[in-house]
Amino acid sequence: MDRRVFWWSLLLVGVICVPVMIAPERGQQALDAVLGLLTGQFGWLYLWFAIAVFGFLVWLGCSRYGKVKFGTEQDKPEFSTLSWLAMIFTASIGGGIMYWGVIEWAYYYSDPPMQLRSGSVEAAHWAATYPMFHWGFTAWGLFCLPALALAYVYHVRKQRTLRLSDACRGVLGKHADGWVGRVIDVLFIFGLVGAAGTSLGLEVPMVSGGLAEITPLRSGMVLDVAVIVVWTLLFGASVFLGLQKGLRRLADINIWLAFGLGAFILVMGPTVFMIDTFTNSVGILLQNFVEMSFYTDPVGGSGFEEDWTVFYWGWWISYAPFVGLFVARISKGRTIRGMIAGMCLAGSAGCWLAFALLGNTAMFYQIADIVPVADIVRSQGNVAGTMAALSQLPLGAIVLAVFVLLVVLFLATTLDSSAYTMAAVSSSELPRGADPARWHRVFWAVVLAAVSIALMYAGGLEALQTLSIITAFPLIFVLALVAESLRRWLRADHGGGGAPGDLVGSDNSSGDVPRSEFSGPPGQSHEENPVSAISQ
Repeated sequence: MDRRVFWWSLLLVGVICVPVMIAPERGQQALDAVLGLLTGQFGWLYLWFAIAVFGFLVWLGCSRYGKVKFGTEQDKPEFSTLSWLAMIFTASIGGGIMYWGVIEWAYYYSDPPMQLRSGSVEAAHWAATYPMFHWGFTAWGLFCLPALALAYVYHVRKQRTLRLSDACRGVLGKHADGWVGRVIDVLFIFGLVGAAGTSLGLEVPMVSGGLAEITPLRSGMVLDVAVIVVWTLLFGASVFLGLQKGLRRLADINIWLAFGLGAFILVMGPTVFMIDTFTNSVGILLQNFVEMSFYTDPVGGSGFEEDWTVFYWGWWISYAPFVGLFVARISKGRTIRGMIAGMCLAGSAGCWLAFALLGNTAMFYQIADIVPVADIVRSQGNVAGTMAALSQLPLGAIVLAVFVLLVVLFLATTLDSSAYTMAAVSSSELPRGADPARWHRVFWAVVLAAVSIALMYAGGLEALQTLSIITAFPLIFVLALVAESLRRWLRADHGGGGAPGDLVGSDNSSGDVPRSEFSGPPGQSHEENPVSAISQ
């Protein structure tokens, strides 16, 4: 255990969470003011950064660096491709996609972008398209960037730890082992506690509502606590068993169950409408991708970009280091191009499929005047809207039961990987191929459950969620260091006319770029380059 990271992370969680629990309204007001300042004054920075990361990954995947393998040429992937993709998807956003997949379109339909009229045909078209944009290539690119850098420093440069600060080592050098690196790691753990803890707290009502719909049980505090206890036991047992026996099996079950539910909805739901709407949305997205990426509405002042796109990019950035650390750990034997394709293409396809099946089905019920889903969401909330839409399907009670089970399993996998990652970050050394200590993994699982229960009943979940988005602002600059570090490592190890396989697997345990291998511009020293790179 790295005591500095471990204890300072716990202290920061306590210092922030206790005041929020004591005075949630006042804390929420202060955080909302900060969030409003960041999204209102610096929203453009989130947009430019997200598209810059996307462009960097496109260049990287198409370059000769795309063939670089994470490990030696003889290393084979530790997991099958299906299990690898399942773990990435379920650990990243499985629970979130189940929560928003049914009803996100309803917000865009009622309050559309581009100054469109609420409830119009054009509003419906954009309402089906924007979820695919917010959960598509750009979003997954934000996840992929730290995953690439961490996988490279861990599997190729043989770094003995697996931390976000290690991904900045190419720029920070020895300072990654000092207080700068520890601050980065502590902020990472705190942000992850906030993001994962609020995910647990927000999705408990979804599970409770589903159970109340299909069983005699009543929604309330007792049922919510029971759900959290069962959830904690489930992902606690999985994280105790480790990657192979626990998380991989849980992820595989998730994916096959999701495929089964999706196939049922595709056949028994409004099939033609789903396919037509999805096809139309793909066309709108591809035709307007650049406009949507830079849409700020400065004249109309609708605030759509601040409320949704900037907020989403902040949410993805706050989760990105966690996803990067986890994906790096399970990606030995993969290539840079394979990881980019697996995350940005396969990840986006999985999200698009969820919105095509769940969201378009709910939209059909709205437009056909079968169930007023958008009105229910606006008046009764997300859980009520989701239950109303799914209950309308044939065998609605069974569909609801499977959906609730999927939410439980998806979020259990996310929290499992969260606890695993926090334990890895707060470990002083992690022998190659080894898992963090079992007690360490279970401890962080319990912390996540405790934070979510405490804040749920103190009314402070929204404050912690807001805070996790605020932490995304400094992470923009940290991820910029990550991108520059990766570029330097690749240029040093594979630049200067070297073949793509040169130096793969070299045992540079420090992770620093050797001075003799640094290939910056002529006349520029190794020390000067970080400053110039950041200023540029």
